[in-house]
Amino acid sequence: MHTTSSLLAELDALPVRWEVDGTLAAPVTAIAPLLLAVTEGRVGDDNLLVLARASAARQGAMTVVAGSGAGTYRAELAGALEPVEIQVDQAQSMLAVRSWYAGVHAATACPAGTRVTHRVHQVFPGHPGFAAGIAEIGLRARMSRDLRQVLGVIADRLGC
Repeated sequence: MHTTSSLLAELDALPVRWEVDGTLAAPVTAIAPLLLAVTEGRVGDDNLLVLARASAARQGAMTVVAGSGAGTYRAELAGALEPVEIQVDQAQSMLAVRSWYAGVHAATACPAGTRVTHRVHQVFPGHPGFAAGIAEIGLRARMSRDLRQVLGVIADRLGC
């Protein structure tokens, strides 16, 4: 596992390899609390939503534990996989994750409401978690599908 004082700053310094986005007809102040909700406990639609559809989370085998700094967490998985590193910046409406990939979800205001982006900065093909679902559909397709699912959960909650 990588250790860093600021995962968000580290990833921001790297080029973006892939980016997907979507828009919801609601303000950032309504979207961000749902997108960025991370607390200790099991991962699900109300906790670390961006990973709620991961197979470990669906099986109840992913749990968030507080990290050593403000806004830092790790998601521990059952089995031999390394923990997922997480950083949340509520002020910037951003959430960074590093596991088999390293990426950032962000919510920004746009004329239609809120634009939610998911940018991938790094991919670690040798990581045991990489193979799950990637070979069949490709990374960009998986990113698009996953972001649509996240936006669907938020839209359902907000009725937008």
